[in-house]
Amino acid sequence: MSAIAEREVNASEDRGALARMVMTLLDHWNLSTEDQAALLGIAASNRAALSNYRSGKPIGTSRDQHDRVGHLLGIHKNLRLLFPHNRDLAYRWMSTRNKAFDNLSPVEVVKEWGFAGLLMVRSYLDRARGV
Repeated sequence: MSAIAEREVNASEDRGALARMVMTLLDHWNLSTEDQAALLGIAASNRAALSNYRSGKPIGTSRDQHDRVGHLLGIHKNLRLLFPHNRDLAYRWMSTRNKAFDNLSPVEVVKEWGFAGLLMVRSYLDRARGV
């Protein structure tokens, strides 16, 4: 196998691992299929993509999807660091209404504002951690 082909296989395996990781996270957050799709920036009707990701099919190669996955994992990391002894709170925080977001839940912020909403949520948690 050529070096280029080997890198492509490794990259595909990495994207598959990321897909499984983010789907496990979304399951921990106990989000609806519609909410999961919104956070990943895919159509709510695209249940097949969610199923594929869950089984380890690689996340797409678009910058948007990679950035979204990175921010979702960053949000998760922040929540685990902010609530180290309360996993239940860390997992339900994304769907809990928050005064900082005009009484919307973080998921609702992302659904309303798209990628910018995802950045708002991530930035809020970064600031809460003093990052």
